[in-house]
Amino acid sequence: MPERRVSPPLTQRDREILKDIVQTYILSGEPVSSRAVARHEQHGVSAATIRNVMADLEELGYLEQPHTSAGRVPTGAGYHLYIESLMDDRALPPEERRVIDEALHPDGEPERMVSTTPHLLSALSSQIGIVVTPAIGETRLRTVHFVPLSGRRVLCVVVSEGGFVENKLVEAAEELSREKLIEISNYLTRHFAGLTLRQIRDRLLSLMAEQRARVDALLAQAIVLAERGLDPSPGPELLVEGTAMVLAHPELSSIEQVRRLLDLFADRERLVTLLNRCIEGAGVRVLIGQESDLTSDLGFSLVTRGFQAAGGGRGTLAVFGPSRMEYRRVIPLVEYLGERLSEALEKSSAR
Repeated sequence: MPERRVSPPLTQRDREILKDIVQTYILSGEPVSSRAVARHEQHGVSAATIRNVMADLEELGYLEQPHTSAGRVPTGAGYHLYIESLMDDRALPPEERRVIDEALHPDGEPERMVSTTPHLLSALSSQIGIVVTPAIGETRLRTVHFVPLSGRRVLCVVVSEGGFVENKLVEAAEELSREKLIEISNYLTRHFAGLTLRQIRDRLLSLMAEQRARVDALLAQAIVLAERGLDPSPGPELLVEGTAMVLAHPELSSIEQVRRLLDLFADRERLVTLLNRCIEGAGVRVLIGQESDLTSDLGFSLVTRGFQAAGGGRGTLAVFGPSRMEYRRVIPLVEYLGERLSEALEKSSAR
């Protein structure tokens, strides 16, 4: 669950009023007035009393008053207090669990399960769903296959222990027969299976310096093909779903806000770096507004957690959208999807 924070002491009435304000604002998107809260009869106090409580909550940093509006909206601290101790039942509905379980069945292909995840996140949260795949250089090799095409062109097929498949077109130093390519494939699989591509690259550099690599033809050919085909440099892939859905939110009613959102997703390398930085530690993290470079410019929130792929790779999944998102639905959604995706990838790799 999100990180715990130390909050100033509030009375039970203060907490109930803050909870009411947060929930009302999440539903309406409009600043909440004392009169609107007073109409909710469960508080049993006048609008004047509620106005005083709201002023105290603003002074403590839980509410703020936008522009000259008579109403108030939650701050990041207000949302965090709501998430950590005021929010009601956080269980994911059985129907949504069923949808996720069917989509992430262990009999499926790992790449398909990962590519399905941002769609699930977006469809079930009505926000932007994001997945950062494990970096290929951090995944462990299961097998490698070289398939002849034409001339010196060869297709390199890398299968990780997690079941992910990476295809790359490479050019050999000379034209090689299918039998010779099978022999090289078997040699590399036998000697390098279980290592990450980065470890393999380091081992190859060592082998290239050895005298036997100059006299062993098979080793020399294997080194050339492996150096070109087992490249660990490609970074994680960024998968995004639901941007158009979020454009309908009033928070993105201005052209400037839309431009900021599009600019954010245009710099995919920076976005991947920021997202991976958010999942340090276990469980779900909630970042709101000024707490992250990802969320500050838009006044958005990010609900994120990591997932584990078999073979050592680690990825990120997240829901990204306006700060008044329905945390009661989004937090258990991210938690459950992350758990199920990790379990499904582990079971799929064991088949």
